[in-house]
Amino acid sequence: MGKTVPVRCPDCGHGHQFTATAYPCPCGSAVTAPLVVGAPVIRVVRRAWDDEWVTVSCTGCGRLDQWPQPELGCHCGAILRVPVRPVTLDTTYDALRAAALYLRAIGFQDVVRAQAPPEVGIDLRGPGLVAQVDSGPRPADPRAVECLWLNALNESAVSAFFSLAGYADEARDRADALGVPLFVLDPAGIPRPVNGPAADLDRSHA
Repeated sequence: MGKTVPVRCPDCGHGHQFTATAYPCPCGSAVTAPLVVGAPVIRVVRRAWDDEWVTVSCTGCGRLDQWPQPELGCHCGAILRVPVRPVTLDTTYDALRAAALYLRAIGFQDVVRAQAPPEVGIDLRGPGLVAQVDSGPRPADPRAVECLWLNALNESAVSAFFSLAGYADEARDRADALGVPLFVLDPAGIPRPVNGPAADLDRSHA
């Protein structure tokens, strides 16, 4: 089991000792969400898919995976969400891993890192899918979007573009015209759709 923190229900004031559940990493290590000591809990009123999961890094191998958000049921009936310290994406590997996890979660199986050189504009591959993950400090430009679109066209595949720094206005316009889904990876490793094709892709495979 993971770390134990004191939790107080905001509805009835009852105090609890909450212990984070440990989950098995493929490397064999036990993974637990890094709980924030002293942070107020959040009462769950309405369920949303994005709020149900947290990205946690394995201390054994560094692997990023998404695990259920820690929650506690109070005696008064309130469901309490226990805050977790965010994982910061600071390496290319982390960004690739977060994008691959997301693509698998929305239904694209067997997504792996592409073996081709990076200049071809494909970082991740799966059956019927090609994706690029830009972990650079500058917004992605139109040329990168067009390169991914051409690769997807040549392979009759679905495309997806992920960026840590966002997109130049011209890149967004070009992506909208070509139908390329654009996602931004936030600091916790959660991909967010930033254009219509990305929102459609997210909904159609949810």
